[in-house]
Amino acid sequence: MGGIGGMELLLIGLVALIVVGPKDLPGMFRTVGQFTGKAKRMAREFSSAMEAAADDAGVSDVTKTLKAATNPVKAATNAAKDAVTKTIDPGKYDEGSSTQALAKDRAEAAKKIQAATAKKEAARREAEAAAAKADAKPAAKKPAAKAKAAKAPAKKPAAKPAAKAKTPKAAAKPAAKKPAARKPAAKKAAS
Repeated sequence: MGGIGGMELLLIGLVALIVVGPKDLPGMFRTVGQFTGKAKRMAREFSSAMEAAADDAGVSDVTKTLKAATNPVKAATNAAKDAVTKTIDPGKYDEGSSTQALAKDRAEAAKKIQAATAKKEAARREAEAAAAKADAKPAAKKPAAKAKAAKAPAKKPAAKPAAKAKTPKAAAKPAAKKPAARKPAAKKAAS
């Protein structure tokens, strides 16, 4: 908003209400909105025209070069990404040129690598499927073991309440001993 906060807008609105009046205020706001819209459109057209002129002059290439010089690591990673994403098309080079021969070799190598990767991926998926089937068979035997384990905890809760009954008595005894230990210490301080 150009540095204008909420309080400034409120003050401007109150002054406009007093100066213009409530009757003409909506019309004034409408014309101000149309004026700002036209100004934004003109600014947008101007900036797009300047960008088009800069592109025609080759300024974008210079800015890319300057950015590459200031941050060589990022430029190198971007160049690597561009090289990976572009496909090798032997047809775009002159017929019989060494560049076309190299492009054909690279395209064939890329196809071989993709095929080998696809085969390895298929083998990995098959191995995972076989491992999942092998894990599924012992899992069928485990529910019987779980049923035996479920019977054992049923006996343990019966033993726990007896242990809980002992703990309150044990807790009451030390509480009675602590005040007795404090009283002699208080008598010694008084003597």
